Amino acid sequence: MRILALDSSGLVATVAILEDEQTIAEYTVNYKKTHSQTLLPMLDEIVKMTEFDLASIDAIAVAGGPGSFTGLRIGSATAKGLGLALNKPLVHIPTVDGMAYNLFGNVGLICPMMDARRNQVYTGIYRFEKDFQVVEEQMAISVQELIEKLNAYGEKVTFLGDGVPVYRDQLEAGMTVEYCFAPAHMNRQSAAAVGALGMKYFEEGKVETAREHQPDYLRLSQAERERAEKNASLS
Repeated sequence: MRILALDSSGLVATVAILEDEQTIAEYTVNYKKTHSQTLLPMLDEIVKMTEFDLASIDAIAVAGGPGSFTGLRIGSATAKGLGLALNKPLVHIPTVDGMAYNLFGNVGLICPMMDARRNQVYTGIYRFEKDFQVVEEQMAISVQELIEKLNAYGEKVTFLGDGVPVYRDQLEAGMTVEYCFAPAHMNRQSAAAVGALGMKYFEEGKVETAREHQPDYLRLSQAERERAEKNASLS
């Protein structure tokens, strides 16, 4: 099985090609460039370097949200365009599921955190000691609510994601259970993880057509929130 994987849902842009049980190529950039500048050139580069025929892939796994509204639109548009051009199905990977899939063999709970601003994070709760388990599906939640939720489980927690440095002080002040932070090579989005989880979901029949795919934003965009607040103040 061959999977092309894309993730531009957050600060990181990452592309990978996987074949059966190995990663053929992965290209990741976590720097000050927009994903519209990086994603397609990165894909083009790994295709050239590996002399890979994209027509041979079985599916395209894409991080479908939540995350940056602009980043999600770029990733989804890229996946949809490739899916239509190559006539291949898409595998919609919830962004924080893909992040948690980095941590195979982890003991206790896994908690990815993406900064959603306004003292909120996009998160979910997972286990991955042997089999990958979604304990609580991805959600948008306040940091304090998340801390209370995790403390109630009474288990060790491993945190990862771009929300960790933003809210680390709150975590350290509020967590009453044992916790740790994933190291640098495992604490951000990885297209290889998205692709590996995509293979699992593909085998389970969790696919969609390119036309069906839509990003999962979980929250209204800032423009939509501001318009709703303005309309509420006028009513």
